[in-house]
Amino acid sequence: MIRRIALILSLLLAPIAGHGQDLASLVADRVAIAGDDTLVADGNVEVFHKGSRLKASSITYDRSADSLRISGPIVLTDDSGTIILADQAELSSDFADGVLHSARLVLDQQLQLASSEMMRIGGRYTSLGNTVVSSCKVCASNPTPLWEIRASRVVHDEQERQIYFDNASLRVAGVPVFWLPRLRIPDPTLKRQAGVLAPSFRTTSDLGFGVKLPYFIPIGDDKDLTVTPYLSSKDGRTVELRYRQAFRTGALEMNGALSRDLLRPDETRGYLEVDGGFILPRDFILSFSGIVVSDEAYLLDYGISSEDRLDSRIEVARTRRNEYISSRLINYRSIRAGDVNSTLPSIVTDMTYQRRFSPNLIGGEGGMRVQTHSHYRSSDNPADSDGDGIGDGRDMARLSLTADWRRNWVLPAGVLGAVMTEVNGDFYRIRQDTTYAGSSFRGTAAGGVELRWPWVRASQGGASHVLEPVMQLVWTTRNTTSIPNEDGALVEFDEGNLFSFNRFPGADRVERGTYANIGIGYTRYDPAGWSLGLTLGRIIRKEDYGQFGIASGLQGTRSDWLAATQLSLADGISMTNRLVFDSDFGLTKGELRLELARDDYSLSSSYVRMRADPSESRTDPVSELTLDGSYQVNPNWEASLNTRYDFVADRAASAGVNLAFRNECLKLDLAISRRFTESTAVDPTTDFGLSIDLLGFGGKALRGPASACSG
Repeated sequence: MIRRIALILSLLLAPIAGHGQDLASLVADRVAIAGDDTLVADGNVEVFHKGSRLKASSITYDRSADSLRISGPIVLTDDSGTIILADQAELSSDFADGVLHSARLVLDQQLQLASSEMMRIGGRYTSLGNTVVSSCKVCASNPTPLWEIRASRVVHDEQERQIYFDNASLRVAGVPVFWLPRLRIPDPTLKRQAGVLAPSFRTTSDLGFGVKLPYFIPIGDDKDLTVTPYLSSKDGRTVELRYRQAFRTGALEMNGALSRDLLRPDETRGYLEVDGGFILPRDFILSFSGIVVSDEAYLLDYGISSEDRLDSRIEVARTRRNEYISSRLINYRSIRAGDVNSTLPSIVTDMTYQRRFSPNLIGGEGGMRVQTHSHYRSSDNPADSDGDGIGDGRDMARLSLTADWRRNWVLPAGVLGAVMTEVNGDFYRIRQDTTYAGSSFRGTAAGGVELRWPWVRASQGGASHVLEPVMQLVWTTRNTTSIPNEDGALVEFDEGNLFSFNRFPGADRVERGTYANIGIGYTRYDPAGWSLGLTLGRIIRKEDYGQFGIASGLQGTRSDWLAATQLSLADGISMTNRLVFDSDFGLTKGELRLELARDDYSLSSSYVRMRADPSESRTDPVSELTLDGSYQVNPNWEASLNTRYDFVADRAASAGVNLAFRNECLKLDLAISRRFTESTAVDPTTDFGLSIDLLGFGGKALRGPASACSG
């Protein structure tokens, strides 16, 4: 006997399908017709009708009553993915109305609603009495979910995708936490719905214990607003706002807050921040960001940002294979203790056009760059009243033209040779400065030759070794035009600019004289998956023009030695080390970074040491250690920590610990941090934060691994 009989029929002239429309399909082991009005299907029964699928042990269809009597276990799945499980049911032929016994409603494979009796009403509403709602996994050994909502009645509106509760009681591990007479929440299939979001809790030394309760307001499909009241125990009252809007070619986001507190009782405090970007015609990209704040301590007091020099900017840029165009306007404002904004550049403009090309006549590769720069100080005082070496009101404008060319050759014995040239012209206009005011022009030129002799060797084990000595001879003009150095004070000496015409980061200073850049590099690539890179080099000058400070490592006719190491192991360990030291091995500058990344833990640490150098506005040496780490305790728990220690001050600058828990139904984040630094505006403070999110409501949540059952 055939185990299963598949029948595609109209079920006695298709009464279930509604007079010939959308015929139902029935599959069962056995099908019998009793009399004129009854059809009985038994054994592995499946019914398909208008996108819904019903599975049961047996179904009896009564044509005269247009009803179905169903014996379970029953699984009813509709076209939206909603699942109903039950033991017994009496339903209308289209599954739109009826009663199900010992039933569970599963929404979006996340949220479960269980009741002894469930009613289907009009194909839109599902009503459950004495209901337990949860998205947590329940084990036989521990039938109490991590959290649950119990209600005397629950109604699910499939059309509006809302869940309504009567006498709702939230329980955590079986313990009642709070009760509400009425409650409405979106079901998991609804991505955007006005309503209250998950609360968060924050305790700080300055503001005390506080609660944030966000309220989300969708404004059409392309924009929304989130309003978050924040009340703290030390009479702090804050309203936070976040506005987001998506456009066809870009996006905009605004964040802000207004506060009243006892830290500054007579002031209304706050901030506003804007970020956005748009794709423009012809591959241009518009980006902008901006921030304003009421006072220098607000961002730290409310845990928004630790930045103390704020910039607002707008930029239009385009990057192509051989071309770069950029135009930007920046406004700077410092909230750092001791800074006077009127004597700092507050408005900065930059425009750049850069292009690379291959000249047919002489070969090689050439480039040209046109750049304009200006900055403005709001002070009108041309004198240096604060003793920083800069006129308080100095304003500057610059036009720079640069052309460069390089060509490479392969010489006998595998030596690689190259010739390089570069020409610069800079036009300056300076005002409100007793020393540099007026117009000036500086023209510079540089030329050089380069020799590289790479040696390559492959060992028997498959490792490859590359040893490459490099030498550059460079000649540059000795232009002595007096130009103030505003953008080139902080000089880095590293493997990236060891073989370079100019090691100044900006345009206001150009390296002068005749000098040789010499060095050697070694690289090993191992088939086991690890690699090692070493670089050693220094600069020898014909004459010292006193352009560099003592902490740069570039002062004198013979610079300090530069030694750099990069090590990367196959098991996730990497190290980067850079040392600048003199001929007596006295350390001028050192940097070490270690990183370890494994499946269940990671560690990153860096150490920086620099000498004091007044020319870089650093009157004290720097010696700092930072440490960041994370550990996946188990599939649900993750711990992380971070700290920064200042060895010069002999104290920690900051420290923090985070604990995060996530499973199939709950997300919990706990953070504790301490800031030890202080200034005239802010004191050391401790910050404690807690956020709890019940997963399974309003959108497809990023769920963690389900809890495991024991026993």
